[in-house]
Amino acid sequence: MTHNDGYLLDNRQTEAGRRFEALSALFDPATFRHIEGFGIGLGWRCWEVGAGGTSVISWLARKVGPTGQVVATDIDTSWAAQAAQPPIEVRTHDVGTEEPPGEDFDLVHARLVLVHVPDRDKALHSMIKALRPGGRLLIEDADPALQPLSCPDEHGPEQRLANRLREGFRTLLAERGADLSYGRRLPRLLREAGLSRVEADAYFPLTSPACAALESATIRQIRDQLISAGLATDEDIDRHLANIASGTMDLATAPMISAWGRKE
Repeated sequence: MTHNDGYLLDNRQTEAGRRFEALSALFDPATFRHIEGFGIGLGWRCWEVGAGGTSVISWLARKVGPTGQVVATDIDTSWAAQAAQPPIEVRTHDVGTEEPPGEDFDLVHARLVLVHVPDRDKALHSMIKALRPGGRLLIEDADPALQPLSCPDEHGPEQRLANRLREGFRTLLAERGADLSYGRRLPRLLREAGLSRVEADAYFPLTSPACAALESATIRQIRDQLISAGLATDEDIDRHLANIASGTMDLATAPMISAWGRKE
């Protein structure tokens, strides 16, 4: 992620850890399945862009073993730093403005990163530059514009409130430069950048404990911004958090679109 004082989901907030746990529960299985399909093994060199938490880099480290390397970068490494032991190296790095932290990587991966980066094209080309010939790039980003609702089954006032707050969340993201329809363009962007064997798929969690945990942590994290922007009241947010805690809400995420390709 690129450094931006207006970044909405600040890693320094307490709720960030809860968000990382929920995101891991929701999306790690798909991420790991894709990387397994590339044939990851001992000795691979990997760059994890916008590492955030530790689940992906720890898994990569087990796969590449002591002869491999996992370079984990983020503008705020406070959560990833706890995993900094060989073969994991953690660096503070801005993918949107700085040169890659190395070259000849076998794998470069970013999840929920580029949608927030102002200079997405530069970041994408930086990641491709860092790959060795034959190396794989995996980019995974949400597409909130493709499915904008927190509750696709909007059958009552609780669901209508959830969807109104999700709309407020999207408004805040857009005001900070997030591209809410970026995910769907990834296959084309990877081909236009010169990658071959480009493929993509999408995963759309509709309801699960992790969906509820992610929604609760996110709303708590952006509470002050929603209120100060006039997008919600304290009462709205307290009611929504109580609705989530009731366990009766079918809460969805935006679709996660994964796109991958090979550098020739």
